Amino acid sequence: MTRVLGRRVFFNAALIAVAASAFLLVASSLKAEVDPTSEPAQLAPDADVSGLKDYLAEINGKTSSVARRDDGVEEIARLRNYLLSVKGSKRQSNIIVAQGGKDDLLTPSAPAPASSGSGKPSGDDLLTPAPGGNDLLTPGNKSPEDALKVAPGAAKQSDEEAKKKQAEDEARRKAADAEHEKLFLETKYPSAVTCATCHVKQFEEWSVSQHAYAQLSVVFNAMQTKININTGGTNGDFCIRCHTPLGMNLNESVYGSNLNRTPASREGLTCVACHRVNQAYGKISARMATVEGDIYSPVYGPKGGAELKRVLSKPEQYRVTTSKDQPGRQIHREVKQAFFLTKPQFCGSCHDVTLLNGFKLEEAFTEFKASPAIRQNGTTCQDCHMGRVQGIPSGYDFGPAAIVGGVPSRDRKLTNHTFAGPDYSVIHPGLFPQNAEAQKFKTPAEWLQFDYKAGWGTDKFENSISKDYKFPATWQSRDERYDAQAILKVQFERLAKVRQLRLQVLRNGIHLSEKINITKSDPSGLQFSVDVINATLGHGVPTGFDAERLYFLEVTVKDSHGNKVYVSGDRDPNGDVRDTHSVYVHNGELEEDRDLFSLQSIFVVRTIRGGEREQILPTNLSADVLPFVRPEMRATTLVGHPAGARKHKQTIEPLGRRTATYTVPANKLRSGEHYTITVRFIVQMVPVNLVDAIQDAGFDYGMSPAEIARRIVDGSAALWTRSAEVTLP
Repeated sequence: MTRVLGRRVFFNAALIAVAASAFLLVASSLKAEVDPTSEPAQLAPDADVSGLKDYLAEINGKTSSVARRDDGVEEIARLRNYLLSVKGSKRQSNIIVAQGGKDDLLTPSAPAPASSGSGKPSGDDLLTPAPGGNDLLTPGNKSPEDALKVAPGAAKQSDEEAKKKQAEDEARRKAADAEHEKLFLETKYPSAVTCATCHVKQFEEWSVSQHAYAQLSVVFNAMQTKININTGGTNGDFCIRCHTPLGMNLNESVYGSNLNRTPASREGLTCVACHRVNQAYGKISARMATVEGDIYSPVYGPKGGAELKRVLSKPEQYRVTTSKDQPGRQIHREVKQAFFLTKPQFCGSCHDVTLLNGFKLEEAFTEFKASPAIRQNGTTCQDCHMGRVQGIPSGYDFGPAAIVGGVPSRDRKLTNHTFAGPDYSVIHPGLFPQNAEAQKFKTPAEWLQFDYKAGWGTDKFENSISKDYKFPATWQSRDERYDAQAILKVQFERLAKVRQLRLQVLRNGIHLSEKINITKSDPSGLQFSVDVINATLGHGVPTGFDAERLYFLEVTVKDSHGNKVYVSGDRDPNGDVRDTHSVYVHNGELEEDRDLFSLQSIFVVRTIRGGEREQILPTNLSADVLPFVRPEMRATTLVGHPAGARKHKQTIEPLGRRTATYTVPANKLRSGEHYTITVRFIVQMVPVNLVDAIQDAGFDYGMSPAEIARRIVDGSAALWTRSAEVTLP
């Protein structure tokens, strides 16, 4: 793949060199032989054209069909015209060239300096697709002057024809740049879109997964930036390397916008992030190498390569090729057996996170190792999270692992790559779910300009707008707006499907007792309780980043007229529950909800005087001028946490339960009144106060804190609802 790209780049360079040589040759000939007053020749010198044809034939003979440009016909025509213009000049010093007397063939413009996401040169332009950076990785930012110019007849063209040709040249250049970008990236890490050619089922499942959303998450990116701000950058890539391992292996900036990242980086935990790992690293907080290589390079899987060898032995049936120089569907040459992919330890590489100062941030794998799942029946992470049903050991599907050229491979056990979990997308649907058609249609930056909420691309909107309605340049075509709306229709359907799978895994993990237990109901007061139960064998609930998972009970008691006489678990105007992290509670504008039942763990930091206080992000704010992550003075492995911070866990252990008890005071009740008690268990991926805590880091995609907060609250869901009726004597 690298060789193909190199040939493309050197192909253009060679043309420029040939043209320059031709210019010197003809100019020299003019000095010796051409009468300045003679009429222009009707044809370019046959020797020159013949030489160009021979050279182009040699180049095309060594280049794959992907890299050819109509066998050089277009280039020959352009250079023939160029030679005509030189031959037809009346004076050597007044040779007609492209616009402004500047010969683009001989004097290429200097490239703009590249910039990284952090505003500093990255040192590798090919890995920095930022505006003004390497042309191969910045499609769409080209000046029309970059196109190869043709001098003869240009002055005779009408303005309309010139504009049309300019647009065609720009479109051709943009398409070529996009192809160059794809080819370059594919030499290191093939995109999931490439894998989808044969592995359709796996791609569809992964495309809506938490793994596919990991790096696109606007909340995550702002949070990891905020942590680096608080630690003077010394946290480095510790957080982001879990979310985009390929991006960090490509040395992308930890601060860069996703709009400027490479496609493979934006895919987060993409196919090769797991299937190009060649050894069992164990519990390492995601610091592991990923084997580089193009689509033909080996991949790693639990079954090995026996079935692949069979497919490769029948190229006429499966129409595949393992060579750049042969026609056919591109496929990897080898599948190496990596049985560690089936083991919980592989999941623990990322899902047990211990910070560099010993702080245990996430302990899903640690919890699993001490759980009944592993002690009693040998259930693995994969059994619950890659089986038929999300969240419980339910067996696996059976079918072809790949469909190659319409022909399925032999049936085998199939794992599910949906990985549903507590997170959900709050970004533009043009960006997520991962969609090959959406990516081919528009860039992420262009999708962000598409106002789907206003109804662009629908009959209702398109038939009602005025003629002077202003659209962004990329969305001026009515047909393209309709095409975009058709893509988004698929996106919304997939988002609705994955929401149901998210509720499935959460409901399989958390239960409520079947009924509300009324323990007291008389004029002295009303008292009741409900049990919250961890129904899983494998870990606590919630697990993972449990300090930012908002799982709570919303409780209301209403009288017969519908008036609320008691409430707990209600929200402040920002959408937060009324705990100590609520901005309204913190500012004294609302009372703290002291009856709140919440499973959100709490970060606690030690103050300089030895006391402790809660903190949303447990990053030390140093008293020194420059904050930094302080090295510990003692072995933190002995106590499991550094001296200055800890996590107060509120989670429920496997198969455990927690009882929530509520008391309505007598002064809120009336004798003889009928009351309705409603209890709902609400899950939300993060609390709104986290958005408030990280907002000074800025949010990607131009999103505002309020917009993100609204979408977070809108994405919350009630897993269970219980009701009870009681009449006071």
